[in-house]
Amino acid sequence: MINAYSIDELAQRLAALLPPDFARTKAEMTATFRDALQAGLRKLDLVTREEFDVQRSVLARTREKLEALERQLLALEQSLGQTQAKP
Repeated sequence: MINAYSIDELAQRLAALLPPDFARTKAEMTATFRDALQAGLRKLDLVTREEFDVQRSVLARTREKLEALERQLLALEQSLGQTQAKP
């Protein structure tokens, strides 16, 4: 997920884009932007890169096991088919 420093930096950039008339409320607007960004990111239900990598490796291992089981099943089916074909 995006760290707090990145959110603060982005909020400050947004506040810097405000017209000069809003200079007095720059700190308040920065806080408002920061809160809005954090709320928006929380709604996205993001995961960390570490969590993503862990889940990806779990999925890869699961896929390997599934493929091995499919090969095993095919071999058993072929073996059973040959046994049943012989009277």
